[in-house]
Amino acid sequence: MALAALALSASPQALAAQDQPAEQSLEDLIPDAAVENPESWAQQGVEPAARDAADQIADIDLDARLPDDPAITVPWPDELEIAEPEPLPREEGIEFAEFEDEDDPADALADAAVVTLGPELSLGFPDDEESFPMREEFAERFESLSTIEELQDADDDDSIAQLAARARQDEELLGELLRVYGYYDAQVIRTVGGIRPRRDDAQRSPNVRFDILPGPRYAFGAIDLARLSEARDYDSLRAAFEIQPGDPLSSDAIVQEQFDLDLALGETGYPFAEIDEPELLIDHARAEGDLTLPVRPNGKYAFGEIVSSMPDFLSSEHLQTIARFDPGDVYKRSLELDLRRAIIATGLVSSVTITRRNAAPPTGEELGEVALDVDMTKARLRTIAGAIGYGSEEGFRVEASWEHRNLFPPEGALRVRAIAGTQEQLAGITFRRNNFGGRDRVLNLDAYASTIDSPAFDAQTAAFVATFERSSTLLFQKPISWSIGFEAVATRERPPVTDDSPPQPRETYFIGAIPGYVQLDTTNDLLDPTEGFRVSARLSPEVSRNNGRQSVYLRSQFDASYYQQVSEQVVVAGRARFGTIPGTAIDNIAPSRRFYGGGGGSVRGYGYRMIGPRDENGDPTGGRSLAEVALEARIRTGFFDGALSVVPFIDAGTVSTSTTPDFETFRVGAGLGVRYQTGFGPIRIDVGAPLNPGPDDSPVAVYVSLGQAF
Repeated sequence: MALAALALSASPQALAAQDQPAEQSLEDLIPDAAVENPESWAQQGVEPAARDAADQIADIDLDARLPDDPAITVPWPDELEIAEPEPLPREEGIEFAEFEDEDDPADALADAAVVTLGPELSLGFPDDEESFPMREEFAERFESLSTIEELQDADDDDSIAQLAARARQDEELLGELLRVYGYYDAQVIRTVGGIRPRRDDAQRSPNVRFDILPGPRYAFGAIDLARLSEARDYDSLRAAFEIQPGDPLSSDAIVQEQFDLDLALGETGYPFAEIDEPELLIDHARAEGDLTLPVRPNGKYAFGEIVSSMPDFLSSEHLQTIARFDPGDVYKRSLELDLRRAIIATGLVSSVTITRRNAAPPTGEELGEVALDVDMTKARLRTIAGAIGYGSEEGFRVEASWEHRNLFPPEGALRVRAIAGTQEQLAGITFRRNNFGGRDRVLNLDAYASTIDSPAFDAQTAAFVATFERSSTLLFQKPISWSIGFEAVATRERPPVTDDSPPQPRETYFIGAIPGYVQLDTTNDLLDPTEGFRVSARLSPEVSRNNGRQSVYLRSQFDASYYQQVSEQVVVAGRARFGTIPGTAIDNIAPSRRFYGGGGGSVRGYGYRMIGPRDENGDPTGGRSLAEVALEARIRTGFFDGALSVVPFIDAGTVSTSTTPDFETFRVGAGLGVRYQTGFGPIRIDVGAPLNPGPDDSPVAVYVSLGQAF
């Protein structure tokens, strides 16, 4: 600055009088001393010149006035006379705000309740919880949407500038969320870097804190639902829309109540009702919001006809059988959706579209009529399926089938199946008609021939079985299932052939039975339940003829299972089974109709049908009574994204020739299994060992199948 002052003190005449030096070359600028001895010249540096310049500057009086220069005509500031401004006249009605120290937002938040959302983010709320009662819900909602929280793991070395940019976005988000909850006068104080208002202490790591002063919560003012009053059921529909003037204002409440009103209209008979987007007018003077929701009921209707787009495939009459409503019933949207699900559940179509058609508008007190036009796209109707299983005691079992699901419309399926296994071979044909005579009712006609070579008996069987049932499916799990049927069986049976004894002659049995079944199911899943219970009973009065003797008896079996989720990863499951066959001696009952125990679906650790009485050759003979219990824990692991579970289990069972089980001869097995969850159910592998084995029981048994053991 001093050098600049010197330059300004020289007059223009003096500057003009100075000789202008000629332009010098690079060689002229390098002194001879630098060329002769560069190191010595470098050590001398510019110290003498610098000292001379400093001495000249030191001699200058910086406070002295510059000499007058004729070229400068502007007066010096201290010579100007500035007039005093006249004060403005005071206007009436204007008051100046005066703030006390306690009104400072920083002081108001000195004792704020802080909610820490992460290492880089926290929220400060007023200490008075009543001023903002939804504090926890608000913080969780903000955390799920926060830009800072979303990106904090992506970049661990966030700078103050990066946090500041994200904080501005989050500040806008907070403003929107506060308005969602009805706080339209709220203030948000953003602090980046850890220094709070009027605080000098800073956090060592970058962070953002938002302090919230919510202010008053607005309320709903006028509520205008447009033409809803034209509806016949105005009172019940208005009750479904629960917002009333004076209620705390909430955008969430508007969305929820609009949904509830739309649901009520659809369930009360208004298939053509329309609801436009809501409008909310905020009045800051009243601290209220006036809500307008344009509603047009458009008349009340009853169900009319159902019209199929493919009458030769799924006729209109059959669709009416599937529907849970009759023509003339008041329209309900849920029943329309249920019809669509039922059509998809047939497995015959790949897509379904139901269009509501105004067949007759309402007149006076008469309801209108809404027809349902059903447009469908066929699915692939032929299926080839197969299954394979293995048990160390049962051996291999392979099943294959071919099916046409609509060979005899509507829903008349034909299925041909075969089984080839170590102990069983079978060939059969089945006719099945779904939704026969009513929704979810199934008619089955099955004929088959089989041979069984088990450790308990050898059987050559031909049978015809007819059942009429209402059972659960993967799409519709029913709380109550039942079936009633008829069986005609002809079978030639004998004890198993072994190396120690010659084959015995077969005995022929002709059996007629009327089996019945009922089940109560409260579980939450058909294939892999985690809570609830199942209770079922099977009763089959039977008539049997053998060697000229006729016998009448009752085969009965009762099952119960219970499932309880004890933690997020563990489900405990238990079951019990009891069976008895009163009415005749065991010799009059065909071996294939008796009770047996052991195997993957019975007592694990023992061979298939290997628990119970035995003959002189050590072969199981079956019994007239059965008792089983089982307990297992299904423990989910973190492997394969949680799809793999381990299952420790313990089973026990007994079979007796009397009509009551012999509880003193319980066989107990225990082991460990694994389950792998798939989209169609768990794959099961169990390894069990008998804890009190008999002389012919193997030390270990392995079971592989689809689905849980029970």
